[in-house]
Amino acid sequence: MSNVQIVGRRSSVFTRLALLFAEELGIAYELVPIPDMTVTTPETYADNPALKLPILRWASSTIFGAQNICRVLAERAPGRKRIVWPEDLHDDVSRNAQELIWHCMSAQVQIVFGTVINKLPADNPYFTKARIGLESSLRWLDTNLAAALAALPPRDLSLFEGSLHCLFEHLVFRPTVPVDPYPALSEFCKAFAQRPSAQRTIYRFDKSA
Repeated sequence: MSNVQIVGRRSSVFTRLALLFAEELGIAYELVPIPDMTVTTPETYADNPALKLPILRWASSTIFGAQNICRVLAERAPGRKRIVWPEDLHDDVSRNAQELIWHCMSAQVQIVFGTVINKLPADNPYFTKARIGLESSLRWLDTNLAAALAALPPRDLSLFEGSLHCLFEHLVFRPTVPVDPYPALSEFCKAFAQRPSAQRTIYRFDKSA
C-alpha cells in the first residue's frame, strides 16, 4: 500500500483536481477507486461522513475534500512551488470566477448524479434550474476569463486554473451542456492540457467503477 492514497474516481471532477495537484507537486500516490457512488456507507468513502469524494489518506491523516487535499499536498510536498490559493485573489472578478467554478463543478455533479446515474427526469425543475445556472455561470466565466487570469499573481500553479481545467474537460467527458459557446474557456483548456500533470490525469472510468 502506498504511503499516499487518494480515494475517489478517475471520472470525478473533484478527484481529478486532487490528482492534478499531486502530479504537479511530484508526490507519488495510489488511487483507490470508489466502485459505486450510490452506496451510502461511510466506510466506502474512507469514513467520510458526508459520503463524498475525494479523500486523502497520508500516514495517520485522513483529509476530506478536493481543496483541503490540495493544500495538504502542497504543505507536505518535497519542494516548494508558488501556488495561488483563493485567499490570494484580491479583485472582484477573480474572486467571483473561482466561486462560479465551484458552483459549476457542483452543479454538473448534481445533474449527472440525478439524471444519468439515478435516471431521474431531466426536465424536473430541480435539474432545470441547475442547468440554467450552470450555463449562465459558464457564459460569465467565458466573458471574464482574460481579466481573471490577468489578475493572478506570479505562480507555478493556481487553484483557479487547475479547477477550471478540470471543470471544462469534465463537461466534455461527461456531456451535460454544450461547450461550443465558450471559446475562451476552450482555448484556455487546450493550453492547460499541454501540462504533463493534465496529460497524466485524463478522465476515464476505473475498471472497478
